[in-house]
Amino acid sequence: MGIGAAVIVDKKVVWSKGYGYADKEKKVPYTTNTIMNIGSITKTFTGVCMMRLVEENKLSLDEDINRYLPFKVVNPYFPGEKITLRDIATHSSSLADREPFYSDSVYSYNTNATEPLGEFLKNYFVPGGRYYSLENFYKAKPGDYWEYSNIASSLAGYIVELKTCKQLNNYSRNIIQQPLQMDNTGWFYSEIDLNNHAKLYKKQGDSTVIIPLYVWTTYPDGGIHTTVSDLSKFFIALLNDGSYKTTRILKKETIDEMQRFQFTSSKKPANLVLSEKNEAIFWRSKMNVTKIGNGGTDRGIKTEMLTDLSKEAAVILFTNTDLEDKAAQKAYISIFNELHKYGISIKKK
Repeated sequence: MGIGAAVIVDKKVVWSKGYGYADKEKKVPYTTNTIMNIGSITKTFTGVCMMRLVEENKLSLDEDINRYLPFKVVNPYFPGEKITLRDIATHSSSLADREPFYSDSVYSYNTNATEPLGEFLKNYFVPGGRYYSLENFYKAKPGDYWEYSNIASSLAGYIVELKTCKQLNNYSRNIIQQPLQMDNTGWFYSEIDLNNHAKLYKKQGDSTVIIPLYVWTTYPDGGIHTTVSDLSKFFIALLNDGSYKTTRILKKETIDEMQRFQFTSSKKPANLVLSEKNEAIFWRSKMNVTKIGNGGTDRGIKTEMLTDLSKEAAVILFTNTDLEDKAAQKAYISIFNELHKYGISIKKK
């Protein structure tokens, strides 16, 4: 229905534009200042918050997470094995999104999440909790098995909240959005201009229908709402060793660790093929390890925030339409590839 994009070359936006509709019924155009939820690109914000605390020696990537939690998180199949923030950030924690329970439970079409984050996590991971199940864990040691985990990512966000004594949205605003002047970015609807938020759409038969706006109990894994223009500032900071113009959000050495591929041929999950996938700290490889960054897929949205490995040409691409249709998915990838080719052509001039 609508699409917005930016091309970044040598850490500068060289082109950006929107097409189609943010609201088809009202004929509101989709622009680079249209606000939209961005799915799992959110995890890079959670990652920066976590890495700021690592930088300040308030968290360790390799300590048992139970050092930071008010309740114990233990894989019952391997009770003697610790789970670390590095495991969580590389999706090798052995903590599982139990479906369909997970998706059915964390989304709400009301204006507020139905349960506090910490309470939900405790009920999910602690024996006797309302949502506890052996199926919440993989039958593998932490670090030995790769599987994408939203709930583990939210656990990392909760640990940030505990260490800062602030809700994640507030801490993120202090160290990311405000310094970078991301004025159209927020975690919750109360923090943004809803009049500027895109309607979300999905195809239904031969027509297109609106998906109501929704909230997450586990907001650290996908709760950010932002614009192409705002996200460009954040992405440039990540590409530019932690700095955007004169503003620094992380030290260079912290960014280096955040973006370093964590898996090698001698140390990786058994089910991971390095030519197809690798993981950094909430910073991922895509397209057979030719691109790095992160992307989001959620109800009514598809987003990518990716660069080539050299970080010379990067692309942000949003759409406010559910891409369940394979032809739409193929078209989206084609658009991304053309934008990246354009960035490369600019670089060569």
